[in-house]
Amino acid sequence: MTTERTAGEIKGAVEEHYGSRARQQLSKPETIELTATSGDGCGDDACCGPSAAPQEESSGWADKLYSAQELGTVPEEVQEMSLGCGNPMAIAELRAGEAVLDLGSGSGLDCFLAAQQVGESGRVVGLDMTDSMLELAARNLKKVGATNVEFTKGEMESMPLPDDEFDVIISNCVINLSPDKDAVFRESPRVLKPGGRMRVSDIVWTRAPTEQETSDLASWAGCIAGALEIKEVESKLNDAGFTDIKIEVTQQGENNGWASADISAFKPAASCC
Repeated sequence: MTTERTAGEIKGAVEEHYGSRARQQLSKPETIELTATSGDGCGDDACCGPSAAPQEESSGWADKLYSAQELGTVPEEVQEMSLGCGNPMAIAELRAGEAVLDLGSGSGLDCFLAAQQVGESGRVVGLDMTDSMLELAARNLKKVGATNVEFTKGEMESMPLPDDEFDVIISNCVINLSPDKDAVFRESPRVLKPGGRMRVSDIVWTRAPTEQETSDLASWAGCIAGALEIKEVESKLNDAGFTDIKIEVTQQGENNGWASADISAFKPAASCC
């Protein structure tokens, strides 16, 4: 017998899971030494990794998702929280001066990489709902020293952010954690500027999941149970008003019916008249 989970149960399980991981990291002695003297920061601590089992049960997957150059200036303890399923920075095509929003920013890894790409004239905002993750991100921000990054508490289903604020939305294995993805996709074009783009890495189902597969709370926190089928992602983005939608599977999950994917979509540009 399967049980349909409520939004409250799902959010509670997700927040406890990632909050616990952040508290573990916060309890470790701080270090200040960087892994290298040049390069870019990177990563995300969303949930699962490039292939095989969901990688929230492991740590240190940054070197499998990002280049050594990207990891160059990130403190090693920041890399320990790299639990994403892809590299949204590889498809974000960020430019100097752009404003970037990272949904489910966690410990801030992708924010720090984005900050380097948009430069001092740009701006990066990380949105996360978990207090301990925000505390960890603030600690990491002090270590990285980025002056164009800020972290905000909030839920991606109801973003506490102005309309038409960002050029780009990025996210790394986080949207699948939401129990209301329609709300996430509705909010996303609201906060994007006309012509803005969404470039995210996420888990998708390549087949229809069973009720048992979608009811397990541990699997929700592990990024699998809450994932959408590819056709559902495309349909929901289209219903939210996005155009030029592209979904590319990047890594299969050991033939378990789910996979990592890069997702790209645009908010239509404003009409000239």
